[in-house]
Amino acid sequence: MGEYSKALSSHERALECRKIALPPNHPDLASSYNNIGAVYYNMGEYSKALSSYERSLEIKKIALPPNHPDLATSYNNIGLVYYNMGEYSKALSYYEKDLEITLKALPPNHPDLAKSYNNIGMVYDNMGEYSKALSYYENALQIKKIALPPGHSSTALTERNIELLKQKM
Repeated sequence: MGEYSKALSSHERALECRKIALPPNHPDLASSYNNIGAVYYNMGEYSKALSSYERSLEIKKIALPPNHPDLATSYNNIGLVYYNMGEYSKALSYYEKDLEITLKALPPNHPDLAKSYNNIGMVYDNMGEYSKALSYYENALQIKKIALPPGHSSTALTERNIELLKQKM
C-alpha cells in the first residue's frame, strides 16, 4: 500500500518483541531484520536497508546450515541493494554467493535459480560484459520456460533483456 512508515513501525515493534522472547540468534530475529530492510529498500533508503539485511545475514549464518535457501535470499537482497546503488562489483559478489547456495539447495529448475542467473546477467549487462550477461540470461530463460507457465511475465522480461542485449552487442 506504500505506507512505509506504518510498516516500518510494525516491523520494529515485532523485532523488539522477538528480542525479548527469543535467543539473540533466532531465525525469527533475522526475519524481522529482513522485513525492516525490505521497507527501507522500498523507501529508497539503501544504506539503512543494507544495514538491516546485513544484520539478518549475520544471524542466519549462525542459526542456519551453510546451504540453507534463506541464506541465499539474504545474499540476493544485499546484492539487490548494491545493484541499485550502482556498485556492480559488490552486487556481483553477493549474487554469486546467492547462486552458489541456490545451486546446492534447490532443484535445477527452481524459479529462484532463474532469478539468481537473471540478476547476475543484469550486473554483467550494466558492466558492459555482454557475452557473460547473455550466458546468464539464457540460463535464466531456460529454467523459466520449464518452471513457469507459458507466457509468464517473468519469462517475457528475460526474453526482452536478451533482445535488448543482442541489440547492444
